[in-house]
Amino acid sequence: MSATTNASTDLPGDPLRQLTLDQLRQRTSEKWRHYDPDVLPLWVAELDVHLAEPIAKAVTDAIAAGDTGYPSGTGYAVAVAAFAAERWHWTDLDRGRIRTVPDIMLGVVEMLKAVTGPGDAIVVNSPVYPPFHAFPVFNDRKVIEAPLGPDHRIDFAALAAAFELALGRGGKAAYLLCNPHNPTGTVHTRDELERVARLAADYGVRVVSDEAHGPLVAPGTVFVPYLTAEGAETGLALTSAAKGWNLPGLRGAVAIAGTAAVADLERMPEKMSSSISHLGSIAHAAAFREGGPWLDALLAGLEENRRLLADLLAERLPEVRYRPQPGTYLAWLDCRALGLGDDPAAVFLERGRVALNSGLPFGTGGKGHVRLNYGTSPEILAEAVERMAAAVRN
Repeated sequence: MSATTNASTDLPGDPLRQLTLDQLRQRTSEKWRHYDPDVLPLWVAELDVHLAEPIAKAVTDAIAAGDTGYPSGTGYAVAVAAFAAERWHWTDLDRGRIRTVPDIMLGVVEMLKAVTGPGDAIVVNSPVYPPFHAFPVFNDRKVIEAPLGPDHRIDFAALAAAFELALGRGGKAAYLLCNPHNPTGTVHTRDELERVARLAADYGVRVVSDEAHGPLVAPGTVFVPYLTAEGAETGLALTSAAKGWNLPGLRGAVAIAGTAAVADLERMPEKMSSSISHLGSIAHAAAFREGGPWLDALLAGLEENRRLLADLLAERLPEVRYRPQPGTYLAWLDCRALGLGDDPAAVFLERGRVALNSGLPFGTGGKGHVRLNYGTSPEILAEAVERMAAAVRN
């Protein structure tokens, strides 16, 4: 059976199969309005789904009650702690170690400010989410790359060398970890994270872990929060419901301290916690508290789409190298064999009218690559690959 035929076999309740292309084009969000209407947008990290019913109810109930004031309470923290205990076996997460922040990257900036100073170095694993390069620089930190290995996993020799370089001028250093990794979809193992913790302790480097995609791990794969790894007590982490339940328009996230890092979290300005959207906090709490069944249906659909994408590429664009990974809903495609230059995304957009993320802003390892968002319907995914294939033939 062909990959395209597989796309017609519905999964019960799959959120990715409930909206048509015409319906999606009515949206006013960045994904659907940044490009011309004839472009298929498989770029920015938005899911093509309806809002999960418990979240929609929580938000509409708040609006109906006029509950649109300033944020208050610990509902978000309580919901995250309960979700972490149930899903990730993180049973000792005290909500006193959790603070709300407006979004993950703003939280990252504040955490990096807490553990480093101007001119200090931040180590990142490239290719990586472009704000990892941009946000530290905006705050007078220097970014040092520790490129991933050919298998898209942490290269510990490169990481140690980056730590050496980061500390070679004196001062402090932090390691901004992406867990799971964006754009490759790599899900770090407990052994890897414990090795990170040991290496960071040896060098005196503080670890800040961005776990925005933590809820988005394929069935049968274990997501390990960094702060649950042995030796990670001085670490800091952030997570959110934004990616798992498609809530970037209802901003919110939480910052979490390791057991030996609470004082660092307490140095974060109080204004950060109070700047979260009240409706965002309500939505995110509802997602973590009641959105589990919807998330499970989404994860099953994403796993189907990973297989579909691999089949479609093998059939229509066999020169593209794709190594499916169990994290996120993002595919990192090596297009160098197509001969489209350093930025194949530009060619796919111009010739195929498919919008993908250029690999160039992701740092070392990004040339000749694109990031594709497969958090969409199988039909749209199949059409996008067909357009990409036609762009190469033209």
